[in-house]
Amino acid sequence: MTAIISRTRLILEMIKFEHTIFALPFALISVLLAARPQLLPDARVTLWVLVAMVSARSAAMAFNRIADAQIDAENPRTARRHIPAGLIGKTQVWVFLAIAIALFELASFKLNRICFLLSPVALLFVLGYSYTKRFTSLCHIVLGVAIGIAPIGAWLAVRGTFAVAPLLLGAIVMLWIGGFDIIYALQDYDFDVKSPLFSLPKRLGKANALVISRVMHTAMVALLVLVGVLAQMHVVYFIGVLIVAGLIFYEQSLVKADDLSKVDLAFFTLNGWVSVCLFIFVLLDRLFS
Repeated sequence: MTAIISRTRLILEMIKFEHTIFALPFALISVLLAARPQLLPDARVTLWVLVAMVSARSAAMAFNRIADAQIDAENPRTARRHIPAGLIGKTQVWVFLAIAIALFELASFKLNRICFLLSPVALLFVLGYSYTKRFTSLCHIVLGVAIGIAPIGAWLAVRGTFAVAPLLLGAIVMLWIGGFDIIYALQDYDFDVKSPLFSLPKRLGKANALVISRVMHTAMVALLVLVGVLAQMHVVYFIGVLIVAGLIFYEQSLVKADDLSKVDLAFFTLNGWVSVCLFIFVLLDRLFS
């Protein structure tokens, strides 16, 4: 039992389980908006949405670590990750991956028919992303699309039908994730240039890639305003959007083409606050407006 607990802890460290906080609040925002006119969503649906989102993200990260094991071993920045460092074997990660996929399929089945039928499509995106850096510099956009499925799936879990609001939320997540993944990829610029891998920093240069990231984040904020208008949100929501815009601006100000010393602060700390902050203000808007 001790060995199982130890291995599980290593796997959770490997997939950076705590970073689930990035996209999960957007799924919950979608649940809140889809639950209207009810004040709060059904507890059972919310529970299975949480299971689906956490298991899908866990499966995606586990598969990424397996697929990129050799690349990680060759890259000085990632050579100490769990698989290339020999802290955990691929077989154990495959077992974890299978469990995560099974949980995702169970959650999809428990939600409704359309979620279950579309679950293989979601898996195709969240798992397939890991190979896109091998053939396209738009891999950052693909990652954004893969994670942007979360609010769309959450809406389907509640309503069972598509609508404009969740599609806009999906686009917001795509722009947000894709934009900061470009920032994160700046760290591997030198390695990517020497390897057969693709990225926007490699294709356009660091400075131009940062411009693309900033355009994407500006568009993200604009779409947040549009969602608020279309969903008839109140002033509390727009205060939240203003704070999020400030966090995004500060995140971008920390990173420069010739200074990547604050990438971790921009990527990990601030992005967690972006999603959590927006969720809190959406919840407050629903409760008190």
